[in-house]
Amino acid sequence: MARLPTGNGAFVPYAGVLRALLIPFGLLVSGGVALAHGVAEGDKGYIQEISGVHLVSFVYLGAKHMVTGYDHLLFLAGVIFFLYRVKDIGLYVSLFALGHSTTMLLGVYYEIGINAYLIDAIIGLSVVYKALDNLGAFQRWFGVQPNTKAATLIFGLFHGFGLATKIQDYDVARDGLVPNLLAFNVGVELGQLLALGAILIVMGFWRRSGGFFRHAYAANVAMMAAGFTLVGMQLTGFLVVK
Repeated sequence: MARLPTGNGAFVPYAGVLRALLIPFGLLVSGGVALAHGVAEGDKGYIQEISGVHLVSFVYLGAKHMVTGYDHLLFLAGVIFFLYRVKDIGLYVSLFALGHSTTMLLGVYYEIGINAYLIDAIIGLSVVYKALDNLGAFQRWFGVQPNTKAATLIFGLFHGFGLATKIQDYDVARDGLVPNLLAFNVGVELGQLLALGAILIVMGFWRRSGGFFRHAYAANVAMMAAGFTLVGMQLTGFLVVK
């Protein structure tokens, strides 16, 4: 996987830094001021009133959650930032999907309870990790390079537990639980594909411009800052909300 040079790199104009900052922080702000991208009250009320198999509803909810999940989108953007070949993008996205699908299904089915703020803080750290990896920080600081495929899968597992905590907020009926969970997972994957397609289109235009590598450093620093912001928000929520 390509990374930025571990040296000083090229000069990044101030205007370029500002443009790069808008991408991750725009995603963060668009998620709202809530400490975690939780469950909409209307959706929660609907799910609590129904039982049995409702495949279309859960596909919709899964897609909606992924498309509005700014922390998941930031991590995905970091993962594909320097990926150019379709097969590489497919491999990393598949590893991420395998991870979050596994823990999401098992977490809900076996009612594994993890504090939503703590798991979302770990998800925020995954964004920080990916930005640092793109910057070549691990090679520069420690002289080692983490296995990026293993890291994507492992962080996918944590993202899945984040999804599981949100689904458990719905108080889903046990009647029809497995088909509904599978439908939710299908929706998550559809939402991920839609979001990934949009990110790739934007990245494609940006990569063809002359400023991609000049601004890539600033974009990843901004992504790292957004990740630390997510971590701070979630830890604050953990300490404040009882």
